[in-house]
Amino acid sequence: MVSRISRLALLFILISAFILPNLKSFAQVNLEEVCQSIERIEETCQTLSDVECRQLLEKCAKYYEEKSAQIEKDITKTEQEKKTLQNQVYILRNKIKNLDYQIYQSNLAIKDLGFQIGDTESSIEKTSLKIRDSRYQLANILQRIYEEDQKSLIEILLSEKELSDFFDDLMALEILNSKNQELLETIKSLKSSLESEKELLSEEKEDTERMVKIQALQKQESAKTKEEQEYFLKLTEAEYQKYLKEKEEIEKRAAEIRARIFELIGVPEAPTFGEALDIAKYVETITGVRPALLLAVMRQESNIGKNVGQCYVKNPTTGDGVVAFNGKIIKKVMAPGPPYSTRNDVKYFEQICEELGRDPYNTLVSCPMSYGWGGAMGPAQFIPTTWILYRDKVKAITGKAADPWNIKDAFLASALYLADYGAAQQTYNAEWRAAMIYFSGTTNIKYRFYGDSVMKIASQYEEDIKTIERGG
Repeated sequence: MVSRISRLALLFILISAFILPNLKSFAQVNLEEVCQSIERIEETCQTLSDVECRQLLEKCAKYYEEKSAQIEKDITKTEQEKKTLQNQVYILRNKIKNLDYQIYQSNLAIKDLGFQIGDTESSIEKTSLKIRDSRYQLANILQRIYEEDQKSLIEILLSEKELSDFFDDLMALEILNSKNQELLETIKSLKSSLESEKELLSEEKEDTERMVKIQALQKQESAKTKEEQEYFLKLTEAEYQKYLKEKEEIEKRAAEIRARIFELIGVPEAPTFGEALDIAKYVETITGVRPALLLAVMRQESNIGKNVGQCYVKNPTTGDGVVAFNGKIIKKVMAPGPPYSTRNDVKYFEQICEELGRDPYNTLVSCPMSYGWGGAMGPAQFIPTTWILYRDKVKAITGKAADPWNIKDAFLASALYLADYGAAQQTYNAEWRAAMIYFSGTTNIKYRFYGDSVMKIASQYEEDIKTIERGG
């Protein structure tokens, strides 16, 4: 007994010596360093088992998913900053433009005030001349009055025919003197008023000139701020482009890693439920479609890859073909286009088969039902015209030509299609609607048997998955 225990202990030590270092090294892998390229990952995988390699790839996929999410946040933040700066630059441009208008208007006002001051100065000069003339006339009148006052009575009698004439002349001179005095006061008042007006106009002109200087300084300050904002906007734009480029690189690496993981999920053409569940779980990480729903759709379409069709198309012109197991001729195997059908599945079917090195006239497709055309391909039962729409999406994820007869490609294409019609919301109504569209392209209730059936199977599968995950 002791000997047996010793042997077991020795065996445990030997196993630990070989396995534990590998586990330790795997746990201590620097993800940033190893995950930087698919080549580095492959290099690391050479020292690991397939299971450990897949675990590493999944860690790398999660690493890039988190990094992509962070960069997405940075892009959103930078985009918001860019929009804020753009708005600020826009406001400053309008402010500068408005200041230009104000400066222009103020300069026009200054010019107008200059004209008004010039006119007022001219009026003051003319008034001053009138004052001088009035004073000269007034001096003459006063001189005449003085001279008349100095005459003796004899001179007055000798010079005037009548004494009354002398007094009349003297009275006239007095009246003229009085009016001249009034006119002089009026002219003086006018001159004073004009001088006040000139002073006010000069002050207004000075105020306007000061305002123009202030506006010019404001414009200069706004222009300086605008330059700074535009400088930061350029920096933000460069940062934004840098983040976009980083995101593109990360998405490229993530796609390569997803493709490698997909390759490691080794399954036959008709997988077991467990193998199919592995694929469906991984596809959920890409599309958001619930594994139970995807498995239910694949069950309805081909019994999860076990029945991919029982007919061959033989006549590309009419779309007729034969039943595979008995050679019986059958019509409407595949839509050939006008005048027989509105869509041309045969054309795309030949193209798909040529790309994959298949013989289109010896490749199984679905037989027609009691209505419509047959011609659906592979486990997901896509018709050729629909597959053409999804093959590039599948290729972008797997990194290789999409094959509708490949179980993994079929699962992925099916989930992408369901996600496009809302299945990723994972609510009953959204999944039911997506399943209906998958079957008929519509949600017409005459086909509700399909949607109801898919949801019933999905409900059962959900319970089965929980049991498997619990280890039951």
